[in-house]
Amino acid sequence: MTLTQLRYLVAIADADLNITLAAARVHATQPGLSKQLKQLEDELGFLLFVRKGRSLESVTPAGEEVIERARAVLSEANNIRTYAANQRRESQGQLILATTHTQARFVLPPAIARIKRAYPQVSVHLQHAAESTALDLLSQGDADIAVISTAGDEPQGGIAVPLYRWRRLVLVPRGHALDHEGAAPSIRELVDLPLVSYDSSTRPGSSLQRAFASVGLEPTIAVTALDADLIKTYVRAGLGVGLLAEMAVGSADTDLRSWPAPVEIKECIAWAVLPRERVLRDYALELVHALAPQVDRRDLRRVLDGNQVADWPEPPSWESLTQTITT
Repeated sequence: MTLTQLRYLVAIADADLNITLAAARVHATQPGLSKQLKQLEDELGFLLFVRKGRSLESVTPAGEEVIERARAVLSEANNIRTYAANQRRESQGQLILATTHTQARFVLPPAIARIKRAYPQVSVHLQHAAESTALDLLSQGDADIAVISTAGDEPQGGIAVPLYRWRRLVLVPRGHALDHEGAAPSIRELVDLPLVSYDSSTRPGSSLQRAFASVGLEPTIAVTALDADLIKTYVRAGLGVGLLAEMAVGSADTDLRSWPAPVEIKECIAWAVLPRERVLRDYALELVHALAPQVDRRDLRRVLDGNQVADWPEPPSWESLTQTITT
């Protein structure tokens, strides 16, 4: 039995039993992959798949067990390779980040630039996704880190490291009826206005829906968008009052006016979610430290290694961390 055979076996399972597709994904020939599969079955003494002609129809019960264990073996083999690369202080590789548009557009660039300066041979790949999808990519092994935000409990599906706290802003174009000096708009003022916000705002139980429900109101969502740039575009077009992350509003947005969102709309926390039981390259942990300088590198490594219980420091506010101008 070889790691190659186990890798081919898992590739077949992940390709929905399509041998041609599995062979392409592992850069093997179809006959070569089929030969390795047969050799593995011969050694084990039982079939892993039910066949129909030359095609694979389903996985046998014994095959399900072997595939699950093969995944664990391959994962540990990869951990050993990653550990060895760290010990050799290799400075090349790739880093895959699953994250939302707001984080990718307004938060990650300085941190990624820092990693590229320290590790110029590391390629960084951004997978834009909603929070739940980003966590799925992490759990499936298709991402090294998920950078997401929540307005409630810490995210599940990995080791969650709090990066910073951020609030939402109310945003209008200059000349809007709300463009005046004085107090920020209250939640009762907003309920009668069309709102432009993130796609997630329409979901039952979203933080925005909960905020209005807490005072017995229901918001009027006029337009939703996946990213903050689009929200600002539609606010500028006069389609409604924007509700978006403070990171997305900067000193260049002089044609817009912003206020902190009403207190009923709770503060959010940005998190770096790291995979459990998977060794990460040193540059991945350096990225987390770049995003959360308040977290000690040694504590981070001990928690990931299972040698310390996570007890992270209170994350700073976005404003105190970056001094970003949002007015």
